[in-house]
Amino acid sequence: MGLGQDEIQRIDAYWRAANYLSVGQIYLLDNPLLREELRPEHIKPRLLGHWGTTPGLNFCYAHLNRVIKARDLDMIYIMGPGHGGPAAVANAWLEGGYSEVYRDVTRDEPGMRRLFRQFSFPGGIPSHVAPETPGSIHEGGELGYSLAHAFGAAFDNPDLVVACIVGDGEAETGPLAGSWDSNKFLDPVGDGAVLPILHLNGYKIAGPTVSARIPEEELLQRFEGHGYHPIVVSGDDPEYMHGRMAQALDEALDMIADIQRRARTSGLEGRPVWPAIVLRSPKGWTGPSEVDGVPVEGTWRSHQVPLAQVRSNEEHRRMLREWMLSYRPGELFDGEGAPVEALRSLPPEGGRRMSANPHANGGLLLQDLRLPDFRDYGLEFEGHGTHIGEATRVLGHFLRDVIRANPETFRLVGPDETASNRLSAVYEATDKVWGAELLPVDEHLARRGRVMEVLSEHLCQGWLEGYLLTGRHGLFSCYEAFVHIVDAMFNQHAKWLKVTRGLAWRRPIASLNYLLTSHVWRQDHNGFTHQDPGFLDVVLNKPASVVRVYLPPDANTLLSVADHCLRSRDYINVVVAGKQPALSYLSVEEAILHCTRGIGIWEWASTDGGGDPDVVLACAGDVPTLETLAAADLLRRLFPELRVRVVNVVDLMRLQPAGEHPHGMSDAEYEALFTSDRPVIFAFHGYPWLVHRLAYRRRNHANLHVRGYKEEGTTTTPFDMVMLNDLDRFHLVIDVIDRVPGLGERAAHIRQRMVDERLRHRAHTREHGEDPADIRDWVWPY
Repeated sequence: MGLGQDEIQRIDAYWRAANYLSVGQIYLLDNPLLREELRPEHIKPRLLGHWGTTPGLNFCYAHLNRVIKARDLDMIYIMGPGHGGPAAVANAWLEGGYSEVYRDVTRDEPGMRRLFRQFSFPGGIPSHVAPETPGSIHEGGELGYSLAHAFGAAFDNPDLVVACIVGDGEAETGPLAGSWDSNKFLDPVGDGAVLPILHLNGYKIAGPTVSARIPEEELLQRFEGHGYHPIVVSGDDPEYMHGRMAQALDEALDMIADIQRRARTSGLEGRPVWPAIVLRSPKGWTGPSEVDGVPVEGTWRSHQVPLAQVRSNEEHRRMLREWMLSYRPGELFDGEGAPVEALRSLPPEGGRRMSANPHANGGLLLQDLRLPDFRDYGLEFEGHGTHIGEATRVLGHFLRDVIRANPETFRLVGPDETASNRLSAVYEATDKVWGAELLPVDEHLARRGRVMEVLSEHLCQGWLEGYLLTGRHGLFSCYEAFVHIVDAMFNQHAKWLKVTRGLAWRRPIASLNYLLTSHVWRQDHNGFTHQDPGFLDVVLNKPASVVRVYLPPDANTLLSVADHCLRSRDYINVVVAGKQPALSYLSVEEAILHCTRGIGIWEWASTDGGGDPDVVLACAGDVPTLETLAAADLLRRLFPELRVRVVNVVDLMRLQPAGEHPHGMSDAEYEALFTSDRPVIFAFHGYPWLVHRLAYRRRNHANLHVRGYKEEGTTTTPFDMVMLNDLDRFHLVIDVIDRVPGLGERAAHIRQRMVDERLRHRAHTREHGEDPADIRDWVWPY
């Protein structure tokens, strides 16, 4: 349907108002309605905003408001272009959502002044579509993730439409390129819809974009090859563009409604072809066409601040005034500075406004998971360290029933590794989502399912973030070495959570839970490329209020940790657990107590008799725990008089001082475990310096000796892998001999025997290709 002239004029007025407010945010400290001549003191001393992408974003927002109201749509927006903050803030203020959240930023002239002053100003708000921006679930600082977030938001939201504006600079990133295939995982029955709008304004910061410079036929073939129906809106004449954009949106939304209607009533044959809009408009549209004799509008020069010397250059100041007055603010704002009635009546009302949609503040919609009692899934206790279990396989049975109990609010994502990571029990409750072709040989693939696998860690992370931010729950299972692929995405989400902690109106969301398995110590079959525990180092760089790291040593402790993580809010929980058959150390009841403490003495493995030890053997991680207990066994037999204390760490943050992390221990607690003056031999899952970093302020730090991964690896046996990194039981005994005062002088023969044992075991692996039986079959003998 076409738009009447009156409606085109109203949309154009709204667009002009949003553009005016956007320019004001970038430039002005005062005189927001230009009621006075523009003077240097009215201008911000540092001009930090970005104009180039903003008018196109405002154009989209104005037109999306029309269709939301006309069709009573439940819609949120995601702005992919990195510096779209002026547009998002301007539109939120225009439709009233901003003033409801920030009551001092009123919809009048004083509020407009505050709106302008705060933008990219000390003590104010960032230039991105940040957590502070009502309606946003996507920080635009790092490019490439908007479309993955959009699809994550749409999963299990059958009535939601997510409008995702993809910048053409962003479209050059690898994650965004992969995100187009998310439509193969979208179920038109149980999920909502994503409407991608590729915004081609032609330039990045300082050069052209690929998508804008290839022939249009080639660009459209790209969309068609990805399974989309592209609809082109192209031009620079506002009146024509308004009419054409309205037609394009109506066509796209009609297609979406038809796909969903047919799928939900009679079913669809084959995969639907979803619409996508290609919007081609000038960069810096409606801004200065030329500055200081060089073209600006429609070029890369409009990317940031088209008029850069406004405070000091009178001609630039005159141009800024003419630019802002070209939007005719006298027609847009009344005598009090409020938007005129024609503008206030264009957006939808209440929660239909994109700045106030509850899906963009997911904590408002969040419901607790219905969790089965994890104790029912624990391994039967047969003695400490005497029976074998597979930690993640046990967890898989728990997750199976989590999925059964929460069929619309929990998803398990991972890069093609659910079965590899021993979580296959979940397939008893669900299938993997798959919207592409199905073959008779396929297993566990279906149009609908709770498991999402795609060989892209970026997509897994982006989908899950979008899902969590809109009020649902999930778990990301990944090989430990390759979770590094999403280091930067993890950083962005951690920053988002940190900021939202200070925004009372942002309600807590479910935690982002990582399960890292196929870890460094049991990637002996894949070799050096698959051996890297360094994600923990990245995580520990983030604020203590946000991150948690857990290293459960066996299946029962993994169950307890998983239950805790799935119940938590506003954290990033990183859980590292092995998938291979391994010893089980604690009963379920013991595991609950141990995980609740986060750290503790294992009395059954210690020989200090409850008194002062001669040495502390500490461990964190399943393989380090195994080697520590085996070393403790050797010490019992070799030095029966030696008082050994075994301390196991589940919650890595317990090592920090109480003032540094909410889970941290006081010095008194720490010294009660580790002593104030005895040697501590610490077998650690990751890089050893991370433990030093956490404990460097402790009084006994000089006696702390950490063994961990030191970048030595290859395709070899499990025990040879720990020997390569000096984490093996024999080397731990050597460390005790070398560090307990007086022991080395009378234990030279035993020390040499430990060196010989290492040589013997290595020779065995080289000859037989497997570890000796005394290693493979070792159990705790007491």
